[in-house]
Amino acid sequence: MSIADIRKDYQQASLSEADVQADPFAQFGIWFQQALKADVAEANAMSLATVNAEGRPSSRIVLIKEFDERGFCWFTNYDSAKGGDLDVNPHAALLFFWTALERQVRIEGKVEKITAEENDRYFYSRPLGSQQSANASHQSQPVAGREVLEQQLQAVIAQFGDQPPRPEHWGGYRLIPERLEFWQGRASRLHDRIVYTRNADHSWSISRLQP
Repeated sequence: MSIADIRKDYQQASLSEADVQADPFAQFGIWFQQALKADVAEANAMSLATVNAEGRPSSRIVLIKEFDERGFCWFTNYDSAKGGDLDVNPHAALLFFWTALERQVRIEGKVEKITAEENDRYFYSRPLGSQQSANASHQSQPVAGREVLEQQLQAVIAQFGDQPPRPEHWGGYRLIPERLEFWQGRASRLHDRIVYTRNADHSWSISRLQP
C-alpha cells in the first residue's frame, strides 16, 4: 500500500458551537476526562513546540501535570533545549491528539515558570528513581555513552541516598493560553473546528473555522 493511500474516515462524533462550554478550561476538562474514561493511551501526553533564537522550531512530547484557569503545566530541566528556547522566546504551542476519540486540542500562548513552592510540591511527589534521575541527568547535553549516565546516577545515589534534593535547574512551566482549538474529526474530512480566542478583557470569543 502506498503511504498516500493510508487514510481513515472519522465518524465517531460531532462538535458545534452549541455543544461547547463558554469557558475553554471547562471544555478541556470534559474532553480530558472523556479521554481518560476511554482509556486513551497516554491521554496526558502532549506535543510541546518551541522556537529558538534563530527562529528554528522544535517539538517533543511532554506530560501535562496540572491545568486550571491559570493554564497548562509540565515539568522539565530548565537547562534543557526546550528551556533554552523558552528563555529567548517565551511563547509555545501544545497539541493533544486523542486518536481513539478522533480529537485533537491545540493550545497557544505565553509561557512562564511556576513558583519554587509548586516545584517542590510536585518534585517530592515523584517516585524516588525519578527524583534521582533529575539530579543525575544534564538534559539535552551530549554524553559519551549509557554507562556514563549510569555512573552519574550512582554518584547521586551515593551522595543523597533516598533523599535527593530538587535541583535548582528543575521545575515547571505554565502555558497561559491565548488561543485554544478543539478539533473533532468528521466524515469526508469536513472536520469540526471550534476556536476560543482570549480578548483584551480576558473574556473568550468562540468561533468556527473551516476544515
